[in-house]
Amino acid sequence: MFSAPADTLAQSLLGCKLVRRLPDGTRLAGIIVETEAYLGVVDKAAHSYNNRRTARTEPMFGPGGTAYVYFTYGMHHCMNVAASTEGDPQAVLIRALEPTEGSRTMRAIRAKTSKAANPNALPEHLLCSGPARLCQAMDIDRRFSGTDLTASDELWIEERTRSRGSDEPDIGRSVRIGIGYAEEWVQTPLRYFLRGSRSLSGPKALSVSGPALD
Repeated sequence: MFSAPADTLAQSLLGCKLVRRLPDGTRLAGIIVETEAYLGVVDKAAHSYNNRRTARTEPMFGPGGTAYVYFTYGMHHCMNVAASTEGDPQAVLIRALEPTEGSRTMRAIRAKTSKAANPNALPEHLLCSGPARLCQAMDIDRRFSGTDLTASDELWIEERTRSRGSDEPDIGRSVRIGIGYAEEWVQTPLRYFLRGSRSLSGPKALSVSGPALD
């Protein structure tokens, strides 16, 4: 799955489960409901645009399934999954999750880094609604950049179970969020999401018509 191009992987990841095991054994997990694809050296919104290779972006150049976690605005972490093959620095940003396991612990973790005085006051559908929120709730930071998500016992992705006759997920797409600097790439519809999810980070008005799967 992870060796696919970023726009394909971004859609395949929807419905999969991101899992984080804490040092005390507590398991945190959520269904991936929103992603964005970054197409590598040709994509002006990608950190690896024009073959930019630094210590920070090095995990993007690794094999598909490598975690790429970066720190932004001096306060937030965001988690990506390297796509394609080694040397082709494409990646998928995980934008939102629907919590399925450990939501009480997620609230407690987020309360330590947010302004919420009462962790129980955080609505469950907003715990991981956005790339920074999900990293806070899952206790994901740059320690995990470069992690092999197919082999780690601390952070990994479980593929969606597909049974015969089951319905395919209803996937929507839109332009990506917060990339006003990317010139002609601003209007490229490379954000994908599960329609109907309450945990999406972006407004529904960004949705564009047409099938997501080409």
